Amino acid sequence: MPDSHTSAPRGGVRLARGASPWLLPTVATAALSLVRARKSGRWAAVAVPTTALAAGMLWFFRDPEREITEGRVISPADGVVQSIMPWKDGRTRVAIFMSPLNVHVNRAPLAGTVTSVEHIPGGFVPAFNKESENNERVVWHFDTELGDIEMVQIAGAVARRIVPYLPQGTKVEQGERIGLIRFGSRVDIYLPEGIDVAVEVGQATTAGVTRIDRD
Repeated sequence: MPDSHTSAPRGGVRLARGASPWLLPTVATAALSLVRARKSGRWAAVAVPTTALAAGMLWFFRDPEREITEGRVISPADGVVQSIMPWKDGRTRVAIFMSPLNVHVNRAPLAGTVTSVEHIPGGFVPAFNKESENNERVVWHFDTELGDIEMVQIAGAVARRIVPYLPQGTKVEQGERIGLIRFGSRVDIYLPEGIDVAVEVGQATTAGVTRIDRD
């Protein structure tokens, strides 16, 4: 099933929505330093790190198209499975750690309706730390064919901003882009009781591609 919700310009690279506040000043500074470097050696010394930073930002905020996998529950995030934990209410939490090298656009794990999007203030400890459960986060709930599905976007030590793309009440397709976490972070998804987990701790995941549940 192709990801046809949005498309990049032909021959171009799609960038994530919500990247502008970080990306535009960085690219503008790099461009200015490159122009002035032609006439000044002092500006040439500035152009090297600013251009490298701009290139890094462009890489971080990339948002590639995906061929969406068919399955009941698919990964909402690129990253590595950090933990798989049974929950007291019978659900299973799958935590996916996202490094700064991963694509940071998150996707809907199932088709359904967004029933709530709640921002919860908190700290900014590293996302791989257990205490990150109390970090700044956005809690999503989806009404799906499997019932209520909870997904949590968690900010990390560097990520200080979570950008939800969709409001409450929005109908979503499986694999649709739903939000962005800037820089290193974590995404948790809670599988309903009776749903077996198909991934393992340490396994790499790709948003919209890796299946989380097992038949």
